[in-house]
Parts: sequence; C-alpha cells; structure tokens
Amino acid sequence: MKTTDILHETYSSLLANKARSGLTMLGIIIGIASVIAMISIGNGAKASIQSSIEGLGSNLLTILPGIVQPGRGIVSSGRGTAQTLKNTDIAVIQSLDGIGAISPEASRRFQIVATGNNTNTTVTGATPEYMTVHNLVIGDGSFISDSNQRSIGRQAVLGATVATDLFPDQSPIGKSIRINKVNFTVIGVVAAKGGAGFSGPDDMVFVPLSTMQKILSGVDYLSTMSVSVTNKDDMSAVKDTATVALLNKHNVAEADFSIISQEDILGTLSQVINTFTIFLAAIASISLLVGGIGIMNMMLTTVTERTKEIGLRKAIGAKRRDINMQFLAEAVALTFTGGVIGVILGWLISFGVSATGLVQTQVSLSSVLLAFGVSALIGIIFGYYPARRAGMLNPIDALRYE
Repeated sequence: MKTTDILHETYSSLLANKARSGLTMLGIIIGIASVIAMISIGNGAKASIQSSIEGLGSNLLTILPGIVQPGRGIVSSGRGTAQTLKNTDIAVIQSLDGIGAISPEASRRFQIVATGNNTNTTVTGATPEYMTVHNLVIGDGSFISDSNQRSIGRQAVLGATVATDLFPDQSPIGKSIRINKVNFTVIGVVAAKGGAGFSGPDDMVFVPLSTMQKILSGVDYLSTMSVSVTNKDDMSAVKDTATVALLNKHNVAEADFSIISQEDILGTLSQVINTFTIFLAAIASISLLVGGIGIMNMMLTTVTERTKEIGLRKAIGAKRRDINMQFLAEAVALTFTGGVIGVILGWLISFGVSATGLVQTQVSLSSVLLAFGVSALIGIIFGYYPARRAGMLNPIDALRYE
C-alpha cells in the first residue's frame, strides 16, 4: 500500500465524522497548550527574577550579621537579633583582593513626615558607594556625598515611590522631612528602579550612614555590607577569603555572620521555580493521558464500525501490515493535528499572560519540540493496540460481521 494511499484514506476517514474527530483531539489540544503555557510562564518568571537579582548590583556579595537559618531569619547563635557587624569590619573587607566597592548599610523602619503627608518606610544609612554597588541612578538632585558622611549631615535622598507619596504635586528637592523627630533636607530623588528581588530602593529613604548610627538609631552596628566583586569568576574565592578574614577579626571559631552571593540566591530560586514549573507541567500532562485514552477509545470504536471494510480489504489482498499502518496513521494524524493546534493555543495563552503585565512569558523551542514529540508518541502508543487489533481480524469473520 502506497504512502499516498494511506494519507488519502486517513484524510477521508477522519473527515467522515468531523465532530467525533474534533472532540477526540480536544484532550490533546488542551494538554499540549497547558504544558507550553506552564513552561513559558515558568521560564518568564525565572528570567524576571534573574534580572531583578542582577539589578541589585554587579557581582554582589551580601554580608549579613548573624547566621541565616530557614524559618528563623537572621540570628546570632540562638541569642536573638544579631548585631555582629561593626564599622571596624569595613576596613577588613576593603583590604581584600578582588573587591571593587563596598557599601556598609544600616537600615531601620521609621515614620516619615512631610507637610500634609506621611509614610512608614525603610530608612537606610548609606555611603556614596551605595549608588555604584547597587546600580542606582539619581533622577533628580544628588546622592549622599563624603562631606555629608563626615559631617553627620541631615540630608536625605528619597526613593521614587516615597517622593511621590510625600510630595505628590511638587518637586521634593530642598523640602524638609522629619524622621524620628529629626529634620532632614531632601537633596535628591533616586530614579525609579521597579521590583528588585529582596530590596526596594523605590520605597526607601537614604541618609548618611554616620547620621543613621549616631542620631537616628544610636548604635554603631551595621545591618549589612554589600560588596561588589571586580571579576564575577572570582566571587567564590572572594567569598571564602572574606569569611576567613571576618572569622579572624571577630576571633570566633564558628561564623557569627553570613555571606550570600547572587549566585546562591539565583541558584536557589531557579531550583524552586524549575521544580514548580515541572510540577505544573506534570499536572497539565494528565490531560494528555486522558486525550490518549480518548484516541484509543475512538480507534477501537472505528475498528468495530469498519469490520466489514477491513474484511473486504484483506479479501482483495491487503496485508496485516497495511491494515496496521492505516489505523496507526489515523491515530497519529489525530494527535499530530491536535498537537499543532495545541502549540498555537499555548503560544496565544503565553502572549495573553504577557499582555496582562503579570509575567513576561518565554516560549522556548524545546517546549514546542517536546509538544510535537509527545503528540507523535501518544498517537503511536495509544493507536498501536487498535491498529494491531484491526490487522489481526480474520477476513472471513470480518465479512460475516453484522
């Protein structure tokens, strides 16, 4: 039997009952579309998080006081809130090889009051290096300077969101705000950065580090030290060197601090997202199994309906292989057509999700190829038994079938 004959017969047989063929393909269409949509959403979320983490700063190491413990946050050997990073640790890190810039920071939440408006947000004591380490850009005015730091100045720089909340209809530059009963003059506004992983500069107020420690908080401890490493390939080595240096400085055998790199954060989050994406794709794949069973059911029904036709074909010389190929081709055609429609539908769903602005999805070529591969595999697996059953029919019994 020629290939052209098989294709022609397949086309004719499937169009003979369009409604049944369409309903049979529906499970495959939904399954393929769901898998592609779930994978594209997962890929988009992964890319978004990666971009946000990289936006925190270039080749960033974050040194935190205490030990990061899952479910308990940052603690210091079980003794409560950690206060183990001090100003003297800054020089220790600055002396290490491979350090590009270091930004010591002290943060605390305060109520910010301006004329007619107020907000509760994070106030961060920072140095001029904060801008470089965290890849920030000033939208208006200027950032904290070395002279502000040395003079324990009362200058403040607002994040974009805070500036809008406190001064919705006017420029905040030169205006006065009150933080913890202390007046500050606004000297700058940071350009809007959007979501940035675990840090939100848009919703922060920046003051000189010395002012934060000596006036607002009254302690000389640091909340964190953000370190920019010169070469990304040296991040692990610099992290190990910094760990040893701080252990020696603190004169402790067990670290009372934690050093987290961008790679650590990104690796953990990527693993979680990948696992979640696979889980959702696996759930969506259940509909593929249901669709495959539907195809098998339809093909078995078709074999029963066409028993006399099979007997007649065999009587005039058709071989078992020809009958097998005929019905297997019909099953594969159903799944392949459903796969094509499913890919298109999945693509449209992905674009629809991107249009909402929730997640910028990414439809990968691998997911499309996987969809086609699964479609063909389902057609072969679930079409084999009906095709084999059709091929094994006895021509005499088939011709007598009522």
